Amino acid sequence: MHEFVRLGFADIDQILSIEEAVYSHPWTRGNFSDSLMNGHDAFGLRDESSQIIAYFLVMPVVDELHLLNFAVRTQNQKQGYASAMLKYMREYAIEHGYGSILLEVRRSNYRAIEVYLSDGFEEIGRRKGYYPLEGDAREDAIVMRRLC
Repeated sequence: MHEFVRLGFADIDQILSIEEAVYSHPWTRGNFSDSLMNGHDAFGLRDESSQIIAYFLVMPVVDELHLLNFAVRTQNQKQGYASAMLKYMREYAIEHGYGSILLEVRRSNYRAIEVYLSDGFEEIGRRKGYYPLEGDAREDAIVMRRLC
């Protein structure tokens, strides 16, 4: 049985393990700590052995929820967990009175874009040079929003 749970500082090691495995430019321990210290909400999906399968961090901005970070453990990808997490995030947003969810995603992250589009997100803009690549190179972000 899988369980949605609020995550905190004690979960950072597990989160970092997933983060470093799935992202070319992962958040650091400091990024996660700062986010939690600033009151951003973190949620995860745990398996039967209490291991984190997926997680997300969100930041409220007026009447909108901004998705800061989202990942599914490599061995659990393509099993519907991303969709389950997005549904949980949407329910959280509705419960707390947020009218929409906003996110940025690398232009080259086709799998994530496909998941977001299938969940009802729409592209609303681009941020030029938002994400780092190798050296001084930068990659655009696609800005997406979903109404709740």
